[in-house]
Amino acid sequence: MPIVIAPEIQALAPELVALRRDFHRHPELGFQEERTSRLVAERLEALGFAVQRNVAKTGVVARLVHPARKGPILAFRADMDALPLTEANTHDFVSLHPGAMHACGHDGHMAILLGFARWLSQRKARFPGEIRLLFQPAEEGLGGAAPMIAEGALEGVGAIVGLHLWSGLKLGYAGVRPGPIMATCDEFVITVHGKGGHAARPQETADAVLAASQVVVALQTIVSRAVDPLQPAVVTVGQIAGGSAHNIIADRVELRGTARTFDRVLRRRLPELIRQRAEAAAAICGATVELQWIEQYPPTINDARMAELVRKAAETVLGKDRVGPGEPTMGAEDMAYYLEKIPGCFFFLGAGNPERGIDKPHHNPRFDLDEEALPYGVAIFAAVAERFFAEAG
Repeated sequence: MPIVIAPEIQALAPELVALRRDFHRHPELGFQEERTSRLVAERLEALGFAVQRNVAKTGVVARLVHPARKGPILAFRADMDALPLTEANTHDFVSLHPGAMHACGHDGHMAILLGFARWLSQRKARFPGEIRLLFQPAEEGLGGAAPMIAEGALEGVGAIVGLHLWSGLKLGYAGVRPGPIMATCDEFVITVHGKGGHAARPQETADAVLAASQVVVALQTIVSRAVDPLQPAVVTVGQIAGGSAHNIIADRVELRGTARTFDRVLRRRLPELIRQRAEAAAAICGATVELQWIEQYPPTINDARMAELVRKAAETVLGKDRVGPGEPTMGAEDMAYYLEKIPGCFFFLGAGNPERGIDKPHHNPRFDLDEEALPYGVAIFAAVAERFFAEAG
């Protein structure tokens, strides 16, 4: 079955590409999206949306309300922030700001939602109720969704939909699944305290480097021996820092890492499992530990009914053979905060194209996406809106 894009949406392609490339040239980090949010708000106001600026500092909320008919409120969300990364690409729209890059597709997410806004602006009386567009700051580790919710972005909303352009999924395909789609991500800091001394007299010390090494190994037994093997979980130590010289036994080492799972109950168990193993491993070396637990994103869990609605909508655009359940990922997303509050669906839209060299993973300095996916995203959002309001009666 061929991909079916309405001519009026396909005609938006040059505008979508121009928007995406403009955002890409001018990346801004979380809660610093001043230029980005101003451009977004100005375009939405020009399209006739009621726009609220400075939500959660730099967020934008836009409303399109039927002039006469009351009905449900359906929200769509895009994230706006870039990553603290220096771009290594050589195309003609590379980031103008060293140390900041759209390396996760958020530039494309904004372009899609703005394209959808243009499509909606020409159909103001078509949907009985309200369509609300959320342009959210600070998805990359800062949790901008939470303050958006706290400041009323979801007030009255019945359901929410978002997408993630995915370089690991081929262009023209989508992954839509009910239930868990992305994992939790909580950060931990383990400080190992030992007793320093001369490298030649280890018997007088409690080596914090040795103890930290034992802790790293011990943490790997959590997933292999304390968690149901049918329940995915990941405990990763990503940073280790300690010691001051090659001939000094360190008295302090700091470990930093993340813990991830799809299960809310296991999430609550993980801090104690990490503490127990860290303390036991360090004690063997005569050291002690301190654990700091930094709770970040909950699991991203799709509502079954909304996932089915989005799946059917995507099939009308891409065809049944190009829409599958997709693979859950142990990566995390603060779309999870919205989905904890109301029913919704977060799905993956393929933007990878190995034949064109567009195959780098997210958060890579050479990340890119196939811009042909942009009108596909607009078309799916349009199909979701039409199906949602049709089913609402």
